Amino acid sequence: MKARLKDTPGIILFLLPALFLFIVFYVIPIGSVGFMSFFKWNGISDAEFTGFSNYTRNFANPVFWRSIRNNVIWALAACFIQVPLALLMALLLSKKPKGWKFFRTVYFLPQVISGIAIATLWSSVYNSEFGLLNGILRAVGLGAHTRNWLGDPSTAFFCVLVYGLLYIGYYMVIMMASITTIDESYYEAATIDGANRLQMDRHITIPFIRYALLTCITLAAVFGLRTFEQVYLLTNGGPANRTSVLVLFLYNQMRNNNYGGANASSMMLILTGVVVIALIRVAFSLGRRNDD
Repeated sequence: MKARLKDTPGIILFLLPALFLFIVFYVIPIGSVGFMSFFKWNGISDAEFTGFSNYTRNFANPVFWRSIRNNVIWALAACFIQVPLALLMALLLSKKPKGWKFFRTVYFLPQVISGIAIATLWSSVYNSEFGLLNGILRAVGLGAHTRNWLGDPSTAFFCVLVYGLLYIGYYMVIMMASITTIDESYYEAATIDGANRLQMDRHITIPFIRYALLTCITLAAVFGLRTFEQVYLLTNGGPANRTSVLVLFLYNQMRNNNYGGANASSMMLILTGVVVIALIRVAFSLGRRNDD
């Protein structure tokens, strides 16, 4: 106990730089955003205190609620589709089948390519006249089903959403790295007991990488909530705001010099993220307790 107390000043000294950076670049900016969300300000004239009017205007705006809904759908799809796909590929490639290094590189490659380049590529895929998707439909005799995929309100959001879910390499690499830390003796003992690969994945691999899985789910939810560039580049929120997301909504408020409304939207995005992350942690804790 005395040794721990003796080390306390040194621990605090090492933590101070990180704490300073956290306060300067995180706490103070968020506090500033929260403070300015109660003002009407166009970025030029003096700010005018308006209380909760920025929030009430956002709540009364149907585009705001559609943006929230789209973000929640995006986060849920990332958690329940993208991460499980990444887990499946991590489990398969961790067994090191023939060509596993090649496929690992291929799946991760999109993560190092510019998002603008990828969005441009998918814009060509969805092109109504010369796009690859419509070309495939015509080639297989389904030309009657071709359409302007990004311009049709019934398909635009789905197309933008699917494009994002296909990139699983980031989470796959995290889980593969975690799998490599598992002691092979567990698998050897399971093999002696007659367990097959599916049973070993279910009772050994997944429980041992649960914290990596939690990290991936949390990151996927956060990335889903802060989605912007692919929506902005592919549809700019259209058609008729069907693909609008919250970051794009606040970006448009800033373009209109409504900085008070943009700050209020930012606070709502932050609070939504806190709630989603808290729910993920609670669900993970409950699941772990049930397993125990």
